[in-house]
Amino acid sequence: MHDTDDPLLPPFDTRIAVAVRDDLEAWQRLNVTAFLASGIAAAHPHLVGRPYADADGTAYLPLLGMPVLVFEASAPTLVAARERAVRRGLPIAVYTADMFRTGHDAANRAAVAAVAGPELDLVGCAVHGPRNAVDKVLKGASLHP
Repeated sequence: MHDTDDPLLPPFDTRIAVAVRDDLEAWQRLNVTAFLASGIAAAHPHLVGRPYADADGTAYLPLLGMPVLVFEASAPTLVAARERAVRRGLPIAVYTADMFRTGHDAANRAAVAAVAGPELDLVGCAVHGPRNAVDKVLKGASLHP
């Protein structure tokens, strides 16, 4: 940890990374990224900064307080990333192709619950953890263009 013990000040000891499948439409990539980033924020509220305000005093919602790296990956790379995260005990958020066909959170959870982990049709995943561990989980993914 750094001198201030503030995880939102550089240099960052941890990393937030989102990986989306390389064959998705642009709107799907954006949707999946937004959902997965919200999972990281929900699981790690200490990574959310303070609310924003402009010079006029208009208040804005807080955001994640550190960079979010967005990657693209093939379907097999996402499957491998899920397996590595699970094996390392690194919490992971997932988004499956079936979730595009649902309309609410309970249906999304049911779609994931209906399929064994290794068989999930992943279109994205997100992890937060030590930089080295996150890099190893996402081995084979490349930064999104």
